[in-house]
Amino acid sequence: MKKKILSTILTIALSFSVVACGAVSETTSTSEDALISENNEVTDTKASNEAAQGASEITTTGEAASDEASDNIFPLTINHGLGETVIESQPENVVAIAWGNPDVPLALGVIPVGISEANFGPRDENGLLAWTAKAFEDAGVEPNVFDDTDGWDYEAISDCNPDVILAAYSGLSQEEYDRLSEIAPVVAYPEIAWTTTWQEETINDAIALGLEEEGKALVEETQELINDKLSEYPALNGKKVAFFWLSEDDLGTFYIYTNNDPRAAFLSDLGFVMPDSIKSLITSDQDFSITVSAENADLLNDVDIIITYGTESLVEAMKADGRFANIPAVANEAFVLLDSNDVLAAASTPTVLSIPYAIDDYLKALNDAAEKIQ
Repeated sequence: MKKKILSTILTIALSFSVVACGAVSETTSTSEDALISENNEVTDTKASNEAAQGASEITTTGEAASDEASDNIFPLTINHGLGETVIESQPENVVAIAWGNPDVPLALGVIPVGISEANFGPRDENGLLAWTAKAFEDAGVEPNVFDDTDGWDYEAISDCNPDVILAAYSGLSQEEYDRLSEIAPVVAYPEIAWTTTWQEETINDAIALGLEEEGKALVEETQELINDKLSEYPALNGKKVAFFWLSEDDLGTFYIYTNNDPRAAFLSDLGFVMPDSIKSLITSDQDFSITVSAENADLLNDVDIIITYGTESLVEAMKADGRFANIPAVANEAFVLLDSNDVLAAASTPTVLSIPYAIDDYLKALNDAAEKIQ
């Protein structure tokens, strides 16, 4: 399949009408920051070529969607981690909430009538990350953005008269899901909150739009783009990379994300293998992260590159602390350091729009770290 990804995603020429709707504010926290510093529970996940199998269970009454007969698949039933959602007909008014879900309809040529503000990374005046803002700009449409970083804005969502609410990657509670379902059918995460991969997010949200085949094609094209970009960085072959969370002020305990976290799962899409030392520390396939005492840091003797939030002072602090000396990444200073206000930090939790936007910078940062390995 030829790579249409840049034209498909980054130059979205659309002519959809947008229904204006209000904005108020209410409810529970959906912060990506919480995933970084508070929700420290992780685990192993699926390789990218198996991601489509992680899509929510679907029951349809007709043939697969096509340009001529997309309505034939409706009504459809989507089974997910919080229940069963029935979508009677192809949605016209689409609301997309939580991290990354707005990017899916935009990449598929559907303009959402309302979306969540991004809650992490460098945002524009509308509260959007660069790739999401660019998609709206390319479409010539002003986004309608909910200020729901401190909780879902139920009133503003309802004002949009949505036919569906996309939240395939999210941390919805059962109570939140039930309340949103009173407004419109909701597509929640397949199994566990905040563990949906970018492939699952794309396909599950696409299914709800009646665009399953288009969603799968978009995932395939994006993976082809990744593979093409990787071929430019042979130094990355065979490197063992891990995504850490550490506090420079207290190095006594730190966290390593498992592949249940999309940040770590994305490393598998980039061809990296989780270090065996980390695999051995994972005790449950439900873990979102593992907690490691610095006293046991010498066990991590096969970690070539560390990705983490922080600055060079963190690297110096780890080198000065003798407990990390046995980690090759620390000895070689082979780090990818992410600033919370930087594009790469936001793009490290990937979406189908962020990947083509940031892949060059991400691979270059990883390659710079790989070149330090002795």
